[in-house]
Amino acid sequence: MQEDYFLLCDVLPEDRVLREKLQQKRLEEVLEQQQQEREDRSFQRVCMFCSDEFSGNRSSLLNHMAREHSFSIGLPDNIVYCNQFLDALQGKLDNLQCLYCEKTFRDKTTLKDHMRKKAHRRINANNSEYDRYYIINYLELGKTWEEVQSEDDREMVDDGDDDWSDWQSHPVSAVCLFCEHQSETMEQIYTHMKEAHGFDLHELRTELSLRFYDQVKLVNFLRRQLHQSRCYGCQETFSCRQEVLRHLKEAGHVMQLPHKSTWNQPQYYFPTYENDALLCTLSDGDEDERNVSEDVPVISEDVSNLRALKQNSVLKSLLKSRGSCR
Repeated sequence: MQEDYFLLCDVLPEDRVLREKLQQKRLEEVLEQQQQEREDRSFQRVCMFCSDEFSGNRSSLLNHMAREHSFSIGLPDNIVYCNQFLDALQGKLDNLQCLYCEKTFRDKTTLKDHMRKKAHRRINANNSEYDRYYIINYLELGKTWEEVQSEDDREMVDDGDDDWSDWQSHPVSAVCLFCEHQSETMEQIYTHMKEAHGFDLHELRTELSLRFYDQVKLVNFLRRQLHQSRCYGCQETFSCRQEVLRHLKEAGHVMQLPHKSTWNQPQYYFPTYENDALLCTLSDGDEDERNVSEDVPVISEDVSNLRALKQNSVLKSLLKSRGSCR
């Protein structure tokens, strides 16, 4: 009797789309979990290397282990499911197992001497058991943290072709935060949002002294709120975007941003929409001010396309710290 088997593979367009949707959903869940852990003040745990007890925020324990015991599992903001991670590490030590080479010893004293003399107070980078505890592993579908870390941003430019003139041939086509209107320059988008929606991004940038990455997080925050049909000023949720826009205008919440701590979060380094051209057109006001204040001649250079590279590498540069701790 012949049996037919149907194998799934991300080469198939339908399968790829499904995988990407599941990946995005998983990423959102992980970011929400990480955000809860970052704000959690009920954390309480004893250091696995000494008897000191820590409470409040997880960063106090992680920083203590790195500073006092030369044991670092990475920056707190790069870690998720922290309690489970620490439980897994504590379990290995309780079983008299070295965290790096994963050999088992006859007693705790021998294990301590081994980890100290061999400089094994670190985790094994090749143990995939730890992958779920690092945000970087949820970044790109089908790629491990090592593949993401080893990627060179220069691969975006053909090293064998010195002619960059084609960069100028494609307009930006940035999309308005509030509607589907598109413009080819940032000034046109500024003007449209100010005249059509009463939102002055340039004024906010100046008033709040927003640097480049602050603007990235703010734009992604506003995109996310409007995508979820939620007023970013009062957090009230509506049935559709049109109702949100009507509420923003009637309630006077268009220029009313929540406290900076609400949107100044690592999760908003992730764009709400893929290839959001508006992010690539943002500028750093501080750089402009420094150029004006210096009493030296400055030759203006077109860096609009370099900013696109800058934006594309934001997330990778922020999350690469895991590799250094391994």
